[in-house]
Amino acid sequence: MIEARTEDTYALVGAGPLGLAVARALKQHGVPYAQLEAADAVGGNWRDGVYQTAHIISSRKTTEFTDYPMPADYPDFPSAAQMLAYLQDYARHYELEPAIEFGVTVSEARPVVEGGTERWDLTLANGERRRYKGIIACVGHHWDRRWPSYPGTFAGELIHSKDYKSPEQLRGKHVLTIGGGNSACDIAAEAARVALSSHLSTRRGYWFLPKTLFGVPLVELVRPWMPLWLQRVFLRATLAVAVGDYARYGLQRPDHAIFEHHPTINSELLHYVKHGRITPHPDVARYDGTAVEFVDGTRAEIDLIVAATGFHQTIPFLAADLVPIEGPIVKLYGSMMSDRFRNMYVYGWAQARYGFGPIVTPGADLLAEVILAQQTMHYPVGAVLKKLGAKLPTTHLVDPHAAIRQIQRARRRLPLLVRMEKRVMRNAPDPVAA
Repeated sequence: MIEARTEDTYALVGAGPLGLAVARALKQHGVPYAQLEAADAVGGNWRDGVYQTAHIISSRKTTEFTDYPMPADYPDFPSAAQMLAYLQDYARHYELEPAIEFGVTVSEARPVVEGGTERWDLTLANGERRRYKGIIACVGHHWDRRWPSYPGTFAGELIHSKDYKSPEQLRGKHVLTIGGGNSACDIAAEAARVALSSHLSTRRGYWFLPKTLFGVPLVELVRPWMPLWLQRVFLRATLAVAVGDYARYGLQRPDHAIFEHHPTINSELLHYVKHGRITPHPDVARYDGTAVEFVDGTRAEIDLIVAATGFHQTIPFLAADLVPIEGPIVKLYGSMMSDRFRNMYVYGWAQARYGFGPIVTPGADLLAEVILAQQTMHYPVGAVLKKLGAKLPTTHLVDPHAAIRQIQRARRRLPLLVRMEKRVMRNAPDPVAA
């Protein structure tokens, strides 16, 4: 039985950075919404998903919301505590908290069509059922842990990087970190300071980029006018001078171009490798009790393994038949719209190569404008885009500068899309959401 009906209101799920930005946009555009958050306060991953010593890897200027700059006294790379305080200030500034229900977990959301009208039924973790006009998912992508799998049995302690909170977990232990991303390198560097030994295993070569070059955050040296090929030329040239050949550090050479995968931005890894405080290894071959054997035949006695092996891209309350996901890629038009449903949106699943701040605010405004436009259209906006030849995304990595230009074009063209709907969708079957 439906216990609550708010059929003119959108359910906005998540109150992390992206959910707060969308809430601000919906409020300013006059879109009725109710925000549901499983935690007891705003902040998302910055509240309960990062370790105490974490700092952002992109700079303050490329992470802050364009409509709400970070405090001028923040450093170039704010801490987790500063990021959380910033998000709390953002929510207070825009008076977003009164519309947030904390401690509410959405278990399932399904479309319901009655009399040709699409609505969405939500089932909560406590068994309560509610009906809303639509659903907007802003759940992020740092929660569904991906674990490595190797032959043998490890007799020590194995945790995921999501479960790492403090250097005290590493102190006095022989630590192996598996992975080559930003969290992996942060944890390996932390272990280099407090553990008996720090080992790092990577299955392939990564691009390890310093946080700063020439006294400037690296990501700020990539200018908006630079095409991708020029960004790569520039970074490779500067790395050749500032870093040199990764093989000289005992690390594998990258097997891909810069930005084909997420680069790792860390200034401590290479420092500690050269000081003998981090021992690099190739991929793990197998576990053998308290020992770990690597594919090059070397072995190490290990007390604690930290699996910094990333996360699966999942939306827990939207079934696969509603939102197709291939690996890390959510297959929606414009990266947020379905061609089947008028009132279902997913926002923020893609990952900016560096600094999400510049694209979050205009992207949230675009989402609000799409929702308003959709109310005047018979067919899903995604279906019209599909008919016009729009392609589904093929990567989860986003160039922020290119994304800003795409968002600006989309906002200019949206009124034209509304006017074109009848001509574009002539003779198309009536939309069915089921």
